[in-house]
Amino acid sequence: MNEPPIDIILRKTGGRFNLVVVSARRARQINAYFNQLGEGIGHYVPPQVHSLSRKPLTIAFEEIADDKVVVEVEAEAEAEAE
Repeated sequence: MNEPPIDIILRKTGGRFNLVVVSARRARQINAYFNQLGEGIGHYVPPQVHSLSRKPLTIAFEEIADDKVVVEVEAEAEAEAE
């Protein structure tokens, strides 16, 4: 994986665990969106970036790198880290 660089994505998510959770969740949403396209339901948000990739996880990484998906850290989690 060359684009986007993993170190940039890690900085935007705040760590490896957050990156895994956020990117997996968003990749599932993108996959569900592509699966329901023919049904016309429209429950899921389409990909927020134009990507040449057809892989949901790569698209999720690109969205995180372009700040289309933002990670919010709860105050309690920050207090525990200190």
